Amino acid sequence: MIAALDIGGTKIAGALVDQHGALVHRARRATPAREPADALLDSVYEVVSTLAAGPLWARVRSVGIGSAGPVDLARGTVSPVNIPAWRNFPLVESVRRHPALGHRQVTLAGDAVAMTAAEHRHGAARGHGSALCLVVSTGVGAGLVLNGSVHHGLTGNAGHLGHISVDFEGDPCPCGARGCLEAIASGPAITRHALALGWQAPATADAAGVAAAARAGDPAALAAFDRATRALAAGIAATAALTEIDIAVVGGGVAQSGAVFFDPLARHLRCYAAMPFLKELRAVPAELGPDAGLVGAAVLASAGAPPVGAVLAEGAR
Repeated sequence: MIAALDIGGTKIAGALVDQHGALVHRARRATPAREPADALLDSVYEVVSTLAAGPLWARVRSVGIGSAGPVDLARGTVSPVNIPAWRNFPLVESVRRHPALGHRQVTLAGDAVAMTAAEHRHGAARGHGSALCLVVSTGVGAGLVLNGSVHHGLTGNAGHLGHISVDFEGDPCPCGARGCLEAIASGPAITRHALALGWQAPATADAAGVAAAARAGDPAALAAFDRATRALAAGIAATAALTEIDIAVVGGGVAQSGAVFFDPLARHLRCYAAMPFLKELRAVPAELGPDAGLVGAAVLASAGAPPVGAVLAEGAR
């Protein structure tokens, strides 16, 4: 049994996960994202305490954490963009101090990398030696599987597709670059573009509303999804050209829009993935849904700490 945590800007989820990826005990708290660092850690501790109070805790052998990032695996720290109080926050060390953990190992990963591990072990990327897995929601996160293993990179942020530039004359991104994929293809970006094109939003303007309008044939909503999926297709095809993957697994709230998302994505992907060795590349829906972060954190914890942690701890890059 593995204890898993999924820490994001809106919720802190926890679960005990068995070897088949099944969640057998859950806990959840809202993320006090605007509170001080200690208040955030208290919420994490509450989730751990709830899990530890159950009868299965004695069977837990390690803890996996998938956190919003960026992350730094060598130092065990996180700096989530949407959690301002945590900058270079020592999350691994802090979780280890919880009295219920004892000597259990704690393994950290970025949330999109955790999703990638889950989809590779138990979901839509099963059987693929190499894959790109994306979360398209309020942001665009991603992770890579290369040669059968999750690829963490030097610090644990490899595959960060949302911050590759797909428009070199595009708008500045909060990350400091220009024309980033996330600024075009995320849920908020789709909503903004649909509104700019004249979409008449209901009471709440969000990507789900744009998707509903697109399914009804609204031209502004359809154009907003077309623009977003074109940018995603460019990013996926570029990644495939570098790594020769043949599958991109796409999850997250925006991907739940269904055909209004996946149909134009497939059409644009055929245009951008033009080289003969990319002819098998396809984009498919993720299979594990909102539990993917927890399942993936458990998968990575069961495998132990990635090699990057030991390498960088010795000062080599």
